[in-house]
Amino acid sequence: MPEPIRLPPQPDRCELCRRPVPLTRHHLIPKALHNKPYVQKQFAKSERITATLWVCRACHNQIHKLFSEKELALTYNSREVLLSDERLQTFVQWLAIKPPGFMPRH
Repeated sequence: MPEPIRLPPQPDRCELCRRPVPLTRHHLIPKALHNKPYVQKQFAKSERITATLWVCRACHNQIHKLFSEKELALTYNSREVLLSDERLQTFVQWLAIKPPGFMPRH
């Protein structure tokens, strides 16, 4: 029997801004694209399912504001690559010093 696919455990802080706030799961390879041939060729099923980040709602919103689902799947599919984008990096640095209850208006 195959080993069950396990998702990474939820940390106590956002994996981008590091604030201790309620978290959401960001799928680094968007679920809507899991059945696309170009995604299936590049990523194994287990990778498509487990490639996630735990992020706060503000960081999650900003990710989806900046990148299309296709860009997320094919280019911005890791924490390191997401943070290499200057626009997201600037936002995360700005948000990191805000209090836990702060939610930016988009």
